[in-house]
Amino acid sequence: MHWITRAGWPGNLIALLAGAITSLALAPFDIWPLALLSIALFYLGLRDLSPGQAALRGWCYGFGLFAAGTSWVYVSIHDYGAASPPLAAFLTLAFVAGLGLLFTLAAWVWARWLRRVEAPLADALAFAALWLAQEAFRSWFLTGFPWLYAGYSQLDGPLAGLAPVGGIWLLSFVLALSAALLINLPQLRARKAFLAVGLVLLIAPWITGLALKGHAWTTPAGAPLTVASMQGNIEQNLKWDPAQLNAQLALYRDMTVNATPTDLIVWPETAIPVLKEHALGYLQILDGFASERRAALITGVPIRQANERGEPRYYNGISVVGQGSGDYLKQKLVPFGEYVPLQEVLRGLIAFFDLPMSDFARGSAAQPLLQAKGHRIAAYICYEVVYPEFAAELAAQSAMLLTISNDTWFGRSIGPLQHLQMAQMRALEAGRWMIRGTNNGVTALINPYGQITEQLPQFEQGVLYGEVVPMQQLTPYLYWRGWPLLILCLLLLAWALLASRMAKTL
Repeated sequence: MHWITRAGWPGNLIALLAGAITSLALAPFDIWPLALLSIALFYLGLRDLSPGQAALRGWCYGFGLFAAGTSWVYVSIHDYGAASPPLAAFLTLAFVAGLGLLFTLAAWVWARWLRRVEAPLADALAFAALWLAQEAFRSWFLTGFPWLYAGYSQLDGPLAGLAPVGGIWLLSFVLALSAALLINLPQLRARKAFLAVGLVLLIAPWITGLALKGHAWTTPAGAPLTVASMQGNIEQNLKWDPAQLNAQLALYRDMTVNATPTDLIVWPETAIPVLKEHALGYLQILDGFASERRAALITGVPIRQANERGEPRYYNGISVVGQGSGDYLKQKLVPFGEYVPLQEVLRGLIAFFDLPMSDFARGSAAQPLLQAKGHRIAAYICYEVVYPEFAAELAAQSAMLLTISNDTWFGRSIGPLQHLQMAQMRALEAGRWMIRGTNNGVTALINPYGQITEQLPQFEQGVLYGEVVPMQQLTPYLYWRGWPLLILCLLLLAWALLASRMAKTL
């Protein structure tokens, strides 16, 4: 116990390991109790440290979390960014170390202004509020990196029923509060009134989550729609090769023509690896084919459009033909993958900074939703589906959800499975069916409870068949989003800050 609470490298090493085990609580391992253990060790490890010592411990925790959970970054940089192993390792370590600073900040703030060891119940509430604040900050700061949230461990856990109520935010808040209360139970025993409140706060969310699991917050808005989603399994080093363009277009055309007729046909991200304006003849043929089958065909395709200043810009897009309409331009871009920060300085240094698709612009936030078979579809391209509030805003206007991706960049790492888990959480939060179409997996259909009903194996070419149901009505989370909980957390943090200052003046 003393090794955890005291300053020094034993405690810092435990914090690093505590951060690392979080990845075991998430996909593909899904050992959800480890999320509680990880947060509990982090909370306990900050109990007796000065702000400076806490900052170092927070960095160790963050480094462990991201080193274990985002190791797939190395695959993207080395295998597909043409960086040598030493350079790829250096860039990955720099990325992980930088993300660890987010926990440095949280731990320093905790030890400097918020910690109140003498008030265990208030301390646990303030810690849970700070935990949620750092997750929310992480989804926004420098365009955001909302990966490895603790709440994802509950997709199949006891708290899953709370996701439609408060989203991933509520799940993470409850986990942090529960972890802190478990640590503080020995202190609470000395005060029966506080112990009773603490036990209610500890137990009630878990019982509520179990009671609400499987509750239907939304209802069908129409008849089921049949789906055929094409997984081409095209190697990344061939995808943008001009010599392979005709072969790729022929592949998806033939897969579609030979597929069983369905209402919706889905192709993955940039399945057409050439500007839409250069593929109009091809798309017209597909439009006629889809219309003949009374189907809507939805495909990823780069689109060139003029921005509000009349300048031609390139966008990662989605287009619908046949019995549907609309284009969608991606809004949340991947740094270095789809745009290069400080590109005037970085482009040309190494091949990684000159990847194909790395000069895209952001789409407008005021875009209309896609239309297919008379229903509005909230579309997310790849990385966009990991942003809870962004996804909820679009989902609230839709009858179905769609995400298309090209997770080939992640290789055979855990990245694609983490990505899939986050898509499942978006379906659970929204109470809507989600179609997930990818180049090499995991292509899947997800029901409104976040469960996969159909999926294709990774790294295989194939067609996924199944049904989805348009849904209506809003879950509490889609209606209120994360604001009620975030406001509560701000109030808790303000209360903790005021109480801490008053205690220091007495």
